[in-house]
Amino acid sequence: MDFGLSEEQVLLKSTIKRFLDEQCPTTRVRAIMESDSGHDSGLWKGLVDLGVTGLNIPAAYGGSGLELLDVALAAEELGYAATPGPFLGSAMATVALIEGADAAQRERWLPRIADGSALVTVAFGEDESQWEPAHYTTRASGGTLTGTKPFVPYADAADAIIVAAVDDAGPGLWLVERGAPGMDIISLKLVDMTRRLHGVRFAGTPATKLGGSGSAVQRTLDAGCVLIAADAYGGSRRCLDMSVQYAMQREQFGQVIGAFQAVKHQIANLACEIEPSLALYWYAAHAFDRIRDKSERHAALVKAHMSDLYDRATRDATELHGGIGFTWEFDLHLWFRRAVFDRSFLGDAALHRARAATLAGW
Repeated sequence: MDFGLSEEQVLLKSTIKRFLDEQCPTTRVRAIMESDSGHDSGLWKGLVDLGVTGLNIPAAYGGSGLELLDVALAAEELGYAATPGPFLGSAMATVALIEGADAAQRERWLPRIADGSALVTVAFGEDESQWEPAHYTTRASGGTLTGTKPFVPYADAADAIIVAAVDDAGPGLWLVERGAPGMDIISLKLVDMTRRLHGVRFAGTPATKLGGSGSAVQRTLDAGCVLIAADAYGGSRRCLDMSVQYAMQREQFGQVIGAFQAVKHQIANLACEIEPSLALYWYAAHAFDRIRDKSERHAALVKAHMSDLYDRATRDATELHGGIGFTWEFDLHLWFRRAVFDRSFLGDAALHRARAATLAGW
């Protein structure tokens, strides 16, 4: 049995990688992340033209009709390049619409997401890093929303925000369009400058309820966990590659530091941790579409594992680079900062380990 990627998936990865190598060097990453918006419409259009935004959108709505694994492969390459932009929020919003919207809402939004004419994002987490639906306090009543969502990707650029909230029936999804009255967007300063978050307050804001109830909320969260894990894998691989390259160039005591046993062991240990995790995120993405009764637990496991691994990879890589690894001028901090984002967004490793244990009946 072949557990590898298909030829089409390998081609997808290589095409995205080649595009990012050419169009998103770290000089452009820095320019985008230091801009006011943190969003480059030209780079985003290039990703749209490659079909990245429509990978898992059904063909009937202008997408490629693929699965979450294909989206995760794109997330890996975007993570490897530290690509700035609204990919994560857009990808999660796509899952929310597929899982929770009626035919009319899908027809209205999915084709526009696929062709790049609309940007849709999600608002899930709440104050004190509450990500689980049972703890949401944002309320829906009479077609309006009231509450605060402090972690909304690219809210200021979005044409619509899909909000997780609760009403008398329990958790569900509501769609709020740009410029809706009673919505206040607050800019935030973050460690990771490549992915912007905003705080959003709703005060009697008109909203359209989507279908799917709590199950659509959880499915969207699980998809996000898998995509963050894929981003973390790509970033970890980049840290390893940078460390190997540096160890083969930096000389000390008349030889490259890669010849020192301590450096060899540290790099080998890092490689041995990173490589097996590839199968973990592949399987979690596969389970999302093909083994739905187990997908929630696998999403929790992969988010917990990859959050911790990415954090260790960036720290080890920084140590291997010595003093230069701590400087603003050296690019390694781009991935160090992304690891901080991946560790906290959608919940930290401790939360997801506990969730995985509960789902396993421990």
